[in-house]
Amino acid sequence: MQENIHLKTYEMNQDNGSFLQGVKDCVPTILGYLSIGFAAGVIEKTAGLSLLEIALLSLILYAGSAQFIAAGMIAADGSATAIIFTIFFVNLRHLLLSAAVSPYFRHLSPTRNMLIGALLTDESFGVAMNRAVHESAISERWMHGLNITAYINWFIANMAGAFFGRWIAHPEQLGLDFALPAMFIGLLVLQMAGRNQIVRDSIVAISAVVIAVGATLVFSGSIGIIVATVLAATIGMVIEKWT
Repeated sequence: MQENIHLKTYEMNQDNGSFLQGVKDCVPTILGYLSIGFAAGVIEKTAGLSLLEIALLSLILYAGSAQFIAAGMIAADGSATAIIFTIFFVNLRHLLLSAAVSPYFRHLSPTRNMLIGALLTDESFGVAMNRAVHESAISERWMHGLNITAYINWFIANMAGAFFGRWIAHPEQLGLDFALPAMFIGLLVLQMAGRNQIVRDSIVAISAVVIAVGATLVFSGSIGIIVATVLAATIGMVIEKWT
């Protein structure tokens, strides 16, 4: 009887860590991908990029903020060197995202880790961390399901924006620019509710906002976010250690 219980528990864990479950867990982020990806496609088309160029940009660069920046700088006749360095510094936050996720995949080879990290985004990171609150481990298959679904959705959204964008002169009027922040707020609330540590999480969240606002007065917005993330995470770690 006890062996049957263990077997059912194992099978349940396997199902929860399956590729298909990763696909299902990506569904709440689809609206964010579709709206922001659509807007990115519109702006890229407005900047003069062809459908093929937009497709390659979404598949190879695969970063919302970077694609917006690239489109804007291309429209302004920015140099390739300037575009590359700007995108590099804006996306430095991915070092932090990868560092936070890496402990869950230490048992994998470097190649398999790179396959996971190559498709890691802000959204998939948020979903993965939300899962980490409830699970002791993150399945490689589940992570691939999450990442690949997000990747495909982003590509489709970009191409849809590029194709239909000619009829939408001002996509921000439809509220598309707010869909992504709204999605992250939802993920944050779910994660905080699941942790049952509202006081500490609230202190960290407030600290992050205050530090981010202060840091952006001195540095650029992207650097300010990185500084706020590091310092707020340090504050949370200290609180957890001494309480």
